[in-house]
Amino acid sequence: MLLMDTMRDRLAPVVTRLLQEDPRVAVVLAEIGKDGFAEALRRYPDRVINVGIREQLLVGAAAGMALTGLRPVVHTFASFLVERPFEQVKLDFGHQGAGAVLVSAAASYDWPAGGYTHMAPGDVALLDTLDGWTVHVPGHPDEAETLLRHAVAAGDDTVYVRLSVQSNAQARQVDGERFLTVREGRGGVVVAVGPLLDAVLEATEGLDATVLYATTVRPFDGEALRRATRTGGTDVVLVEPYLAGTSTAAASDALAHVPHRVLGLGVGRAELRRYGTVEQHTAAHGLDAASLRQRISGFFQQGAAGA
Repeated sequence: MLLMDTMRDRLAPVVTRLLQEDPRVAVVLAEIGKDGFAEALRRYPDRVINVGIREQLLVGAAAGMALTGLRPVVHTFASFLVERPFEQVKLDFGHQGAGAVLVSAAASYDWPAGGYTHMAPGDVALLDTLDGWTVHVPGHPDEAETLLRHAVAAGDDTVYVRLSVQSNAQARQVDGERFLTVREGRGGVVVAVGPLLDAVLEATEGLDATVLYATTVRPFDGEALRRATRTGGTDVVLVEPYLAGTSTAAASDALAHVPHRVLGLGVGRAELRRYGTVEQHTAAHGLDAASLRQRISGFFQQGAAGA
């Protein structure tokens, strides 16, 4: 579902309030999103910096500010925030032990007209190659507010907040740590990440399945998954709004003590070369409710047949 009030619409108002509340908070931009911070740029010129279209400098400048004791919030599109300056993310934050809050927009394919340069389905998988990152994937603008505040307050940790124009119809009470149990069943467990919850709930309507809702995917809440499989069965489907299979290893690690099956659904690796719409990309990747129902029920039926 797409909302007029998006997660990204909340970014500048929330972070501007944080600038007022906490003198450690700083903002680093690379041109994109600067209009929302126009007043903050005027009021806090020493803590709100626009480096222009220089994404490597964006990350390097933020890390330098972090090393002085500031808590930088760094924002641009996901492909420019994680993929293009990845070496700086790895070295300037990870190697130096500096912390920041990286807040992305455009998600996997939120702006199809921008083409493949503005798509980043592999962002979370790429950050998985680094140690110690917290990753939040809100599914509603209200959740984005909560998780942004949680991220900024997280000491000097490295945090990634993945914003999207796609959204569930209603917000849930998220805490920046645990998965939520939305539905209970005995025929399998489905983990729905961020804005894909509504599609998963529609897809699993009438199925005897437990549905967990994940808005903080790193650290992965293995305890919640283990608890769900004790009554819901050890066939697990992960439905993620980024690269398919990103969290299958984390789920398997959580269930290493029991025989289990894991299916990872998400954005495929094949590039879709027609611009289309967000909804068309969702359907093409099999993440619409009808496709999800077919894939999830087929996986659970296969497991039951082999039991």
